[in-house]
Amino acid sequence: MFVHKIDKDLNLKLIQLEDCDRVFELTNQSREYLREWLPWLDTTTKVEDTKKFIQFCMNSYAENKSMNTVILLKGDIVGVAGFNEIDWSNRIAYIGYWLGKEYQGNGIMTRVAKGLTDFAFNELKLNRVDIRAAVENRKSRSIPERLGFVNEGCIREAEWLYDHHVNHIVYGMLAEEWKRTNEDLTN
Repeated sequence: MFVHKIDKDLNLKLIQLEDCDRVFELTNQSREYLREWLPWLDTTTKVEDTKKFIQFCMNSYAENKSMNTVILLKGDIVGVAGFNEIDWSNRIAYIGYWLGKEYQGNGIMTRVAKGLTDFAFNELKLNRVDIRAAVENRKSRSIPERLGFVNEGCIREAEWLYDHHVNHIVYGMLAEEWKRTNEDLTN
C-alpha cells in the first residue's frame, strides 16, 4: 500500500475503504465549514456516499488517472489530498485538498501540498503541477502562494457552488522552477 512520509508527524496514505467511516465522520464534523468552498457536501449525506467516493478514487488510481490519499497527522486521518487528475500525455498533476475544520491553521496543508509537489516532480517525473482555488478562498489560495506557485490567471465561472458560480485562480509550478526554488531554500 502506498504511504508517503511528509515529515515526522505527517503521512499520506492511499485512500482505502477501511478509511470510510473516519472520512465521513470528519466530513460531517466540518460540513458547514467545508460547504463554503466544496461543491459535494450536499450529496455526501451518509457513509455510503463516502464509500462510493473512495471506490471511485481506488478505481481511478488503478487506472493510473489520479492518486487520492488521506492525510495522517500522528496516525489520525485529518483530511484528504492528492492528485484529482494526472494528465500523463501532458505530464501535469492537479492537486486538490481539504482538511477538517479543527486542524486548520497549523501549516498542515502547506506541508502536504509541498510533499505532493515534490512527489509529482521527483517520483512521477511530471513537468507541471496545478492548484486551483476560488478567488475568494484566501485560505486555499495562500497554500500555493506560500510555496511559490505562479498565479497564472483567473478562469471565470469555473465552478458551480450550490447556487452560484465562482471564479478560480490557477496556480502553476513547473519542474524546473520547483528545482530552483528548493535549491535556493537549501543553499
